[in-house]
Amino acid sequence: MDAINHFLSQLSNQERAFMETLNSPFKIQAFLDEIKYPSGDVNRSPLQVLRDEEAHCLDGGLFAATALQLIGFPPMIIDLQPEPERDDDHVLALYRIDGFWGAVAKSNFNGLRFREAIFRTTRELALSYFEDFFNVLGEKTLRSYSRIIRLESFDHLNWMVNPAGVDAIERYLKRIKTLPLISPDQAQRLSPVSKRSFAAGTLGINLHGVYSPK
Repeated sequence: MDAINHFLSQLSNQERAFMETLNSPFKIQAFLDEIKYPSGDVNRSPLQVLRDEEAHCLDGGLFAATALQLIGFPPMIIDLQPEPERDDDHVLALYRIDGFWGAVAKSNFNGLRFREAIFRTTRELALSYFEDFFNVLGEKTLRSYSRIIRLESFDHLNWMVNPAGVDAIERYLKRIKTLPLISPDQAQRLSPVSKRSFAAGTLGINLHGVYSPK
């Protein structure tokens, strides 16, 4: 049994009916925006996200990829990588319409979530997160992004149901090579985030779930 059918086989009738309501990328995003962003490093499978109604960025990205597959999109993610030891990475679930890329994502920060399918490349999509990708010190931390990761290659790990499969994906993300978005010289010239942008981006965040720079 493939991963998506195994996921569906685990759902109650009520859960299956709810998943059927998530019939667009925006509705998937709306669900992620409503659920809790937890503290701690525990990874949840998409099935657990649905039942616990909480997710951090990896959990949320994988849930979104699952929900997107249910409405006809292949399950794909990219990983946005920050300056080392200054911030968390961030997982985006990808969708593509008429050749243009969009994203669904779970984040503690308001600007790191949904993107409409208007970007010609995944690099353009990744760059759209740059100004909103900052840490609690107001430093702009986004530096690179991964190539597209096709989640079917992890289906043997049963990641949609088994959190151990999500753990394996996390380990994979920690060792992949990424593509630079800005140069070292550009990084040196970056300005801090303005007070207004910081306040908007952090409105309603769970402070216990925020990465603390070393």
